[in-house]
This record gives sequence, C-alpha cells and structure tokens, in this order.
Amino acid sequence: MAFPDVAQLTALISPAVDPRGWDVEAVKVTKAGKKSVVAVKLDADDRPTLDDLEVVSTEISELLDAAEERGDANFGAGYTLEVSTPGVDLPLTAPRHWRRNRHRLVALTEEGQKSLWRIGALAEDDSAVILVAADKKKSGNRDVSVFPEDVRELQLSSAPIAVVEVEFNESPATQLEITAKTYQEATQWREEHK
Repeated sequence: MAFPDVAQLTALISPAVDPRGWDVEAVKVTKAGKKSVVAVKLDADDRPTLDDLEVVSTEISELLDAAEERGDANFGAGYTLEVSTPGVDLPLTAPRHWRRNRHRLVALTEEGQKSLWRIGALAEDDSAVILVAADKKKSGNRDVSVFPEDVRELQLSSAPIAVVEVEFNESPATQLEITAKTYQEATQWREEHK
C-alpha cells in the first residue's frame, strides 16, 4: 500500500476535525528522505488556539497511527506531523475565508490591477461581499471619509484573486463603520449617500 494521498489523509483526520466544526484548509505531504512531513492547515470561525491545535494534533497522530496498524495506510519509514492554521497568505477562495477576515485589508487583483480594500459583510447567500476602498486616499494614520463610490459589492462567483494584507497602522474608524454594517445595511448606505 502506498503513502496516503491528500484525499485519503483528509478522510483519516476528519474524526478529529469535524466534531469541532473546523475546516481542513490544506493537507500537504512533503517527502523528506525516508520520512515524510504531513502538514495540515486547520481553521474555524472561532480561530483555533495553540492549545486547541496541540490537542487536535495528538488526536490526528493517533488516528494516523491506528490507520497504519489496521493496514488502511502505509507511512513507510514514518512521518512528521505539522498542524497549524493557514496564516494570512492563504488566498481567499471560499466564502468562509471572507467571513473570517472581516474588517481586515485585502489585496485584490482584477484584470491585472492590484488594489486594497477592507472586507465588510458577506451576503446571506454567500454570493458576494462588501468591500470598502482602502487605497484611494493616502492618509497615513489619520481617519478619512468614506464616499459611496468607495463601497462596492464583489461577486464571489468571479473567483477573485485576493490575499489578506498585514496592517501595521490602526484601521480608519470610518472604514470600520461600514465594514461593521450588515450586507444589506452597507448596500443601503451606499444608495442613500449617492
């Protein structure tokens, strides 16, 4: 039996992940000589803590070892398990990624052009997200006004290329006021202020 592939590994670890309501964001196997590294990236709406990850890592290790003992998997000379959260460099490819990063800056690439936006509310049907322009005004740390044209709806069906940006300055309060609104409130605000 060969080393389990990503789908098999995902199925093997699901008893440790699913009851917690967590998502398996990535599973990667890297061959490292005779041994392999199995890297598992987990996330949830209520971000797992380091303590949570330590507990689930032990459970995953036990599940993988049990699968090998039963003959359901073969890890060859062994493996090293790494369990972590995805980090900020995970592209936002699913509605849950947008929801979990609400209020944060995102670099959005459309038609070869990169722009910065602040993430607002996700539509109830997960089809779109509210964005507030974050790079139209070079303001440093001071607060700036938000105009209706600075607020838009991004259809997630367009498969946008988006990655969270690390932010060192305090977020402008006027942008956060819009991102704190529900999806409907933000679209209504934009219409009322045109």
